[in-house]
Amino acid sequence: MDFAFDNSFHDRMEGFYAPAEAVTPSAPALLTFNHPLAERLGLEVDSADMAELVRILSGQGLPDGANPLALAYAGHQFGHFSPQLGDGRALLLGEIIAPDGARFDIQLKGSGPTAFSRNGDGKAAIGPVLREFLVSEAMAAMGVPTTRALAAVATGDRVQRERAHPGAVLTRIASSHIRVGTFQFFAAHFGADHVVQLADYSIRRHFPDLAEAANPSLALLDRVIGLQCELVAQWLGVGFIHGVMNTDNVAISGETIDYGPCAFMDRFAVNTVFSSIDANGRYAYGRQPQILHWNMARFAEALLPAIHRVSPADVDAAKALVEAIPVRFRTIWHARVREKLGLGGEGTDDGELIDTLFDELEEHGVDFTSFFRAIAMLLRGDEAMLQSLLPARDAMAPWIAQWWERIAHETKGPLEHADAMDAVNPLYIPRNHLVEAALDAAEAGDLAQWLELLEVVRHPHVIRPGYERFAAPAPKDAVPYKTFCGT
Repeated sequence: MDFAFDNSFHDRMEGFYAPAEAVTPSAPALLTFNHPLAERLGLEVDSADMAELVRILSGQGLPDGANPLALAYAGHQFGHFSPQLGDGRALLLGEIIAPDGARFDIQLKGSGPTAFSRNGDGKAAIGPVLREFLVSEAMAAMGVPTTRALAAVATGDRVQRERAHPGAVLTRIASSHIRVGTFQFFAAHFGADHVVQLADYSIRRHFPDLAEAANPSLALLDRVIGLQCELVAQWLGVGFIHGVMNTDNVAISGETIDYGPCAFMDRFAVNTVFSSIDANGRYAYGRQPQILHWNMARFAEALLPAIHRVSPADVDAAKALVEAIPVRFRTIWHARVREKLGLGGEGTDDGELIDTLFDELEEHGVDFTSFFRAIAMLLRGDEAMLQSLLPARDAMAPWIAQWWERIAHETKGPLEHADAMDAVNPLYIPRNHLVEAALDAAEAGDLAQWLELLEVVRHPHVIRPGYERFAAPAPKDAVPYKTFCGT
């Protein structure tokens, strides 16, 4: 098949990457292919193409026009600066342009070591590959900006972690793989000229409207801050915990990238952490806005040489943008929660209503995802779902009364509000216990559970008969959930 590559990063950004080659797998076999995404990308795939596609997407062969490379980047990992990271287990095959003109990277993840592997094997096990495929598809279906997965291919080889696992390669699709850590690498090692070059390329690729700004790099900082505020607000709105918000995992495009130790919250607790490597809770659910602020401060530092070159006075403007992030985020977050609560206009007491809600959810250990669907049912006159979530009938009665009063001042009727709420509040998410069961079965060779779960989370908002168990909260006796980094 013809990918019709148009590899702008390879052609224009020499010195920002290292050439790379995939390790040839012993017996590649297709696990799953994302046909709707292929159509979105303008890739015409039929059954006759599959053998060739598996060969290409496993790293066994190169398609015409590919320029495989590994990107250089640095990053703050759990607050500590690592001056050289880079694509240690991924290679960028190239870029394609979709029918609507959008540009996308096609990257193989788990294809073997590169110049940036730091003694790692560069490979991926089937579990992390299928987790990223599943969760990224769920996020896309919920309207959360995200990288996507085009395919998962088994390699036929074993990958040694704490034990041996079947190996696999993920084909990841992204608007680009430029990260905050990309800017940090070139700011730390090469200085202003390289930062300016990277900023100019990023603006041309992602935000061409900023090219005419008085200080394009300052405008880039402002735009990326806005995208990250929107993204993290959406994460919080669906109970998502990224788990490893290092600066090398922050894409300037505003897409969620790198689904390592990620998970969705069941019973609400602001300090929920699932990652086994986050011992101090740096990336807990409720700390994600603070880390967003911290990461954007690091982005501003890396961009300062480019900002300063245009106008030294704009350094103060960059500082002001960073200082304003908490207020900017809270405004976006409140708008997101009002949407989840079925509220149209902005009320004077909305801040108190929202803050009290999360205090109540935590006090009573309420399932986060189910709660918002339950209060939509309450608007329809059915309180059974809500009562099933609460420890006592009147557990949240004062807050419910306050919310009802707020709804009463809206111009639309209760049923319209309920329908609007259901359109933004998912019923089906990748519940942690379901994900782990599906991944365990997949590793043993049975993809049926995983494929069924994938089908469910691709349609998260509409009630489907027969899928009740996918909407049910986690069992009360479920063991504390832990996720692990795929490397």
